[in-house]
Amino acid sequence: MSDVRLFYMDDSGAQTSQLVVYGWVELSVSDWRPALRSWLDWRKALHASAGLPASYELHATKFVNGRGRPTGTGWDRSKANRSAVVVDALSAIAAMPGVRTGAVCRDTTGTRYVDAKAGLYADLVTEIDARLVATGHHGFVVMDGDGTDPSYRQAHRSLELATRNLVEDPFFQGSHLSQWVQVADLVAYAAYQCVLRAPGKELMWDWYPELLGRVCAVGGKPQVM
Repeated sequence: MSDVRLFYMDDSGAQTSQLVVYGWVELSVSDWRPALRSWLDWRKALHASAGLPASYELHATKFVNGRGRPTGTGWDRSKANRSAVVVDALSAIAAMPGVRTGAVCRDTTGTRYVDAKAGLYADLVTEIDARLVATGHHGFVVMDGDGTDPSYRQAHRSLELATRNLVEDPFFQGSHLSQWVQVADLVAYAAYQCVLRAPGKELMWDWYPELLGRVCAVGGKPQVM
């Protein structure tokens, strides 16, 4: 029986920057339980050290920019505290048993943003499917969202059924309901900061290559597609 791999994905980017990014974590189903246990242990430790509940949604953009009151204390007002949590989170992701990360990006200049985003996802799905075929594995994608964007399903259904190893349409899960999708969101955010290189956020530019590079499935930084 071939190995089955899980791909948890989220997107990042913005029309204002004209960049679109997809980030993900992937792992074998046999590693799912120990990897999740590792992450939940980190969340419990974070709760003990900073008072941030394990059930609180770690949505990178909102969290890093100071939104919300996750602890209900003065800790929440420090962006330095929040950045330190994200750094620790990315290190925890890299330490999860069997987990690999990945990220792709595209400059959408001169292209309609939604079309470029759909095109990048389609190219990513095609690449992942080819990798699964080459290794004799099968895989499933779990994507952040509610499934109302038809381009995600279309990308999967455009794969040649006779040869594809990426099984089914993507499954959708809101990040507030899934620790795994929150992990994917953190990966996507770090990848976006790496390619965006926004002035004033230099501290974040190298988060992806420095903290996730060694567990990156393809290359050590976001791949331009």
